[in-house]
Amino acid sequence: MLTDEVKDSFLEELNGAQRQAVTSNAQRLLVLAGAGSGKTRVLVQRMAWLMTEHRVLPHQLLAVTFTNKAAAEMLRRIEKITGNASRLWVGTFHGLSHRILRLHAKEAHLPENFQIIDADDQLRLIKRLIQERGWDDELCEPKRAMGFINRQKDEGKRAQDVSISTLPDVAMFTELYRLYEQHCQRFAIVDFAEILLRVYELWRQNPDILAYYQQRFKHILVDEFQDTNTIQYAWLKLLCTQQNHITIVGDDDQSIYGWRGAKIENIHRFHKDFPDVVTIRLEQNYRSTSTILAAANALIAHNASRLGKELWTQGVVGEPLTLYGAFNEIDEARFIVERIRAWCHGGGSFEDIAILYRSNAQSRVLEQALRQANIAYRVYGGLRFFDRAEVKDVLAYMRLLVNIDDDTAFERVLNLPPRGVGERTLASIRELAQKEQISLYKAAKQYFPSIPLGRISNGLRQFFECIEDMLVQVKMLPLSKLTQHVLEKSGLMQYVKTQPGERTTARVENLHELVQAASQFHQSYDEMFEQTSYHSEDTLPSFLSEVALDAGDREATQESCIKLMTLHSAKGLEFPLVFLAGMEDGLFPHHRCLQDKALLEEERRLCYVGLTRAMRKLYLTYAEKRAFAGLSGVNRPSRFIDEIPSQLIEAMNMNAKIMMPQTSSPKRIALNDDLPFRLGQRVLHQRFGEGVIISGDGSGETARVQVNFANEGRKWLVLAYAKLEPVE
Repeated sequence: MLTDEVKDSFLEELNGAQRQAVTSNAQRLLVLAGAGSGKTRVLVQRMAWLMTEHRVLPHQLLAVTFTNKAAAEMLRRIEKITGNASRLWVGTFHGLSHRILRLHAKEAHLPENFQIIDADDQLRLIKRLIQERGWDDELCEPKRAMGFINRQKDEGKRAQDVSISTLPDVAMFTELYRLYEQHCQRFAIVDFAEILLRVYELWRQNPDILAYYQQRFKHILVDEFQDTNTIQYAWLKLLCTQQNHITIVGDDDQSIYGWRGAKIENIHRFHKDFPDVVTIRLEQNYRSTSTILAAANALIAHNASRLGKELWTQGVVGEPLTLYGAFNEIDEARFIVERIRAWCHGGGSFEDIAILYRSNAQSRVLEQALRQANIAYRVYGGLRFFDRAEVKDVLAYMRLLVNIDDDTAFERVLNLPPRGVGERTLASIRELAQKEQISLYKAAKQYFPSIPLGRISNGLRQFFECIEDMLVQVKMLPLSKLTQHVLEKSGLMQYVKTQPGERTTARVENLHELVQAASQFHQSYDEMFEQTSYHSEDTLPSFLSEVALDAGDREATQESCIKLMTLHSAKGLEFPLVFLAGMEDGLFPHHRCLQDKALLEEERRLCYVGLTRAMRKLYLTYAEKRAFAGLSGVNRPSRFIDEIPSQLIEAMNMNAKIMMPQTSSPKRIALNDDLPFRLGQRVLHQRFGEGVIISGDGSGETARVQVNFANEGRKWLVLAYAKLEPVE
């Protein structure tokens, strides 16, 4: 038990609401913990309080977290406070369930030496079962089948529980699920989704075992409750009786993983399924300025389905949010770079800064601008644009069009998308290539006539026809159209679109962004060399070289670097300076969510998470025009900007500050004094014709202007190369 002196010190660290949550005697406690309100401290100190003041033994506590890292941190803190954390059950749903299965393997109908398989092994097994069944893996696509099986388990359904469907793929997946269950049981293997479902079934089918755990765990505490899925909620509900105490900590305003199976309704159901719930709100924020919090509160208030709370701080008021309306995504990235430089010139450092975006594909232009400015950066929780698998797949096809003897590229795409050309055939091609001292492509050509008619020969023939068609198009199409043709002719775009999982949309957007990258490179190539390239024969080698150099630049590993990340990856983090890029309707909120109230509310929660990552300064940027995901046109600023009170926002120009309504577009007041042209001046370009200067920045060799041409639209031109002539 804590001494009075230690107890006073223990509680002095807490504010009133935190202290109430830590010391509450409520049997059913819901702690609504706002962003930056110290929820981890509350959870840890409540466990310590129960152990020391209420003499709850460590083995009588069960604490559920969502990451192993969070579990380890909780154990470390509890050990520091109490000196006794050895018998605590603290872990993830999967980790705790695995522990239970090991203790009760026999009752769970598993041998003691059962093995857990990871996602790669699970996919290999599913592919094998499809092959043994004689199904076409293009009709019963292995990754889609795996996603189907895992989703059913997350919903608590066995194969026999899946509703009968007249849809061919669902019927096929259900039958495969049945075969997969039989195989896993026969060979004593368990996948990740199975672990939770198996424990749930163990408890339901063995009341004595369930009663043991119900009696053992007097207190159950759950972190990030808003992220629980169906089987996790059922797991908890089954474990918790009228005698157990349960504390859940979560924030319905930060529920952003619906696409991954999380059910925001679980936190709402808690009041219905567990009577006499006491709710304590942690609303005092220790992270952000009051201006940032006021903006976040106003935004999230537009969501109807919420339990309600309002963040506040005793800290400084802080600066207004800064809104910048760029002409396009390149202008947006350049603006962000300029603000980063200004921050660092003012004494800040790179490690203070995060650039957040809705879609992974947005990172390409941002990465390019940071590299050109020689600013160190790291893509947090993901790969740099040109390192992403789907992008590298397309580039491998394009490398073959420049050098048909590129063996590495050949091996990457020979069976991608799947054509039935397996490792055994590739091994034979390698052997022939080594014997004849020729490239793999040429060896495959020689080997092809010896293959009997069938799936392998058809697959190889399709591959050769595909490459030969592309080689013709190199001499006929400009770079962006060639890239689009490669995507379609190879089948990669369709293949990526049909893949299951949470990242399918992001991968498709990355492929569209690669087309845009090719288009921008083509334009800059023409301007730099003052020539017009109507086909890709000249530009493709240069484009691939630039991509290789970009990929060769080592990503910053030091702490002092800019962090780039999606808004989903940013949850739980904080930064003194934050940029929210791409604040446009259709991009954020995403176009898929605009007509669905529930999805739109999740997008708004995602924006709320983004706003509350900022500690001192927050920039919101959007582009009036953005070529993204195969679409282009004039963009409307995000409706989320309109939902923030105008008095909290200051709109900014690169050279001047002005106040304006959120729905209007920023007006450029003047060009830099160093530029030899004036705003609105008519100029003539040798290729693009006559246009009007609408913006400009930089000085010396980097000086550039944006010109709105009558026939070509808006273009940024470097004055050192453009050779613009004034029109009187």
